[in-house]
Amino acid sequence: MPSRQDGSNSTPKSDEDLQKATVGERKPRNAPITPHEYDSRWPELFEREALCTWQHGLASGTFGSTSVPGLCTKPIIDILLVVTDAADETTYVSDLEEAGYTLRIREPEWLEHRMFKGPDTDINSHVFSKGVFEVQRMLGFRDWLRANASDQDQYASVKRRLSQRE
Repeated sequence: MPSRQDGSNSTPKSDEDLQKATVGERKPRNAPITPHEYDSRWPELFEREALCTWQHGLASGTFGSTSVPGLCTKPIIDILLVVTDAADETTYVSDLEEAGYTLRIREPEWLEHRMFKGPDTDINSHVFSKGVFEVQRMLGFRDWLRANASDQDQYASVKRRLSQRE
């Protein structure tokens, strides 16, 4: 499978690949996605969750569409957690589980990515190792959209158009 410079695969994953990466039962989503207008409470929800991860010694940031004021999106807060070594789950998984998070995705072939679902807020916490380029790519895209209104509008337009698909 060809790889891009950032380590991600250039071809979509098959259902079998997705099941292998999923921890627990995979629940396919075959329903429309309704973009929500920006909610000013999202930064507060992120701060609450970030406090929980900081208490467990994890560096944290928010990077998804909910982190871009004014951008429409599905109301899921994406949190970026940076650990010394994402492959070494013994250093962080039990702390996150103790805080109520559930490990849902394990992708050792893609930069040792892990993804946890939040305990009571719709949150996706993405774990990467310190120094992985993907962290800067995600934060850079967020920062670009925050600073460039015309690109943010274009991105929102694409999101709305794609939300019409199943």
